[in-house]
Amino acid sequence: MPETTKKNKKIKKTIKRIKKVKKVKTEEMSEETPKPAEETAKNYFETIGRRKTAIARVRLFTCSPAQSIETGNLLINDRNYKEYFPTPSLQKTIEAPFIKLKSLNRFNGTIKVRGGGINGQAEAIRHGLSRALVLFDINFRKKLKKSGYLTRDARAVERKKFGLKKARRGPQWSKR
Repeated sequence: MPETTKKNKKIKKTIKRIKKVKKVKTEEMSEETPKPAEETAKNYFETIGRRKTAIARVRLFTCSPAQSIETGNLLINDRNYKEYFPTPSLQKTIEAPFIKLKSLNRFNGTIKVRGGGINGQAEAIRHGLSRALVLFDINFRKKLKKSGYLTRDARAVERKKFGLKKARRGPQWSKR
């Protein structure tokens, strides 16, 4: 009889642990979902952009005419985007949604990006900025969707399989 009570206690403990883990996971998941404009503060729009293994959390602020000196400022991990991405091609990738909408100097933004490589991070930021612009004005959606900036590019590196050199390349065959 005492053995069954011990087993019951162990089962109850594991159930409690599972409930705690589920609760933590649901809280984490709720943080990642993009927040609509009504819930966020009225002065910024927050979204998430993804590409490969890179994740970018974007906050886009609208600029008033008084702030025209500092407009077009994008801070990526507390650094200016031109400093964070020194190559012009990556800078154009980030500026692409603003250039498409002819509103390069109308917005400021803070971006936290992690994971992936430099190109994946730039494309994740572009995805997040496009989503934030759509939250700002729903009429921007048509142009951004046509350009392909709102579509999450799901292409990623295929995993390596056992018995092969890479994902698909097999070992070289030798007759002798």
